[in-house]
Parts: sequence; C-alpha cells; structure tokens
Amino acid sequence: MKNLFSTLKVLIIFVFLFFSEVFAQSNYLDEGIEFFEKNKLEKSKIFFERNLVFDPKSEQSYLYLAKIFNKKSNDGREEINLNSVLLLNPKNDEALYMLTLLKIRQSDYDEAKQLIEKFILICETFCSKEAELKEKLKILNPGNEKSNN
Repeated sequence: MKNLFSTLKVLIIFVFLFFSEVFAQSNYLDEGIEFFEKNKLEKSKIFFERNLVFDPKSEQSYLYLAKIFNKKSNDGREEINLNSVLLLNPKNDEALYMLTLLKIRQSDYDEAKQLIEKFILICETFCSKEAELKEKLKILNPGNEKSNN
C-alpha cells in the first residue's frame, strides 16, 4: 500500500512538472511575439531562443529570430534562421520572400533568381510580393534579366 501511494505521488509530481513545462513553452513564443511587436528586440530574442530549447522545430521562433536579425542588419544570423525555417517547412513563403530579399541585398543575382522561381511555385500568402521581387532583381542586374526573358 505504501508503494502505491509513493508511486502515485511521483506520478502526480511528474505530471505537474510536465504540464508546467508545456505551458511555459507556449508562453515563451507568445511573450516573444509581444516583445517583438513592441520593438523590444533583445527581450523577444531571449524568449524565442527559450522556446527553441523546448521545441527545436518551432518554425515561428526561427522566423521571428530572422526578423530580429534583419532589423539588426545581421545578415549571417538572419540567413541561418531563414534556412532553418525552410528546412522545417520548404513551403514557408514568408521565409522564402525574406531570404530572396537578403540575397538581392547581398547582390547574389543567381541565388535570388532561383529563389524567385521557387517563390512563384509555392507562394500562398505573399504572392502579391512577386512583382516587387522581380523588380528588385531587375534593378540588381538589368542587362542579364533582359537577356533571360
């Protein structure tokens, strides 16, 4: 009988700890978004990174980290996080759009062109950005773009 009560106590403690961690995990993402919307980038970054500790496949956390690094003009970290998003979900058109803009900003014409072609195939919510991407690519290398049309 004592063993049953001891086992039950351990089980209750385990369940309590498990659910408190799950609850905390969901709060990290929400709090990170709140701080991001208030433009408190360092605080939001901490919450997104905490969320990734509990959920390494959090597409949203990687995307928001990419947005933070975009605002901080840290191209390397932005690209790493965008690639993580696309690894988890190759059809994330927002991440693909941001990565294309990054490649255009880096003057990587060939990579940007390939990303635009991929973007056109998968876009769902950012389809209206297609013309903008093509225009920016044309400005990057107007002579090459004309010969390819």
